[in-house]
Amino acid sequence: MGASLSRSFSDQAAPHHVCRTVTAAEELEEHLRIRRSVFVAEQSLFEQTDQDEFDRDPSVHHVLAFADGVPAGTVRLYRYPAPDGERLWKGDRLAVLPEYRHLWLGGPLVRYAVETAAAAGGARMIAYVQLGNVSFFRRLGWSKVGGPVAYVGVPHQQMSIDLT
Repeated sequence: MGASLSRSFSDQAAPHHVCRTVTAAEELEEHLRIRRSVFVAEQSLFEQTDQDEFDRDPSVHHVLAFADGVPAGTVRLYRYPAPDGERLWKGDRLAVLPEYRHLWLGGPLVRYAVETAAAAGGARMIAYVQLGNVSFFRRLGWSKVGGPVAYVGVPHQQMSIDLT
């Protein structure tokens, strides 16, 4: 009998993760494809597309997470207008393709967004997250702000993190 070709999980090398802001049109298309797959096809939060006016703003950071070189997740962040002049940033459209969720790419994506906003001079960052993700964000140092609010028909919790 020949040797088995399969390896146990502990024998397999951990995948290499990289998060970075997209730099080319092809990467932006991958970013949008992942969002469409998660928010339109999987979760049915939007009918045709989740794209909005922020996607047309050249100052917006569209981020991709790669697992062993394969685009697997996204987050979007941008300077958000605050009435009091606060250096406020917003993160949204955090998405990881189902086949990569076991790799826990959400944490690196959120940390990358926070670090990027802080490096750009942000003082605070906000996000509206689905209720099932509140404890995940709290473990990353975020705090709840107020109570849940409806966004595209689904309850979301505003979260905040200090960037200074």
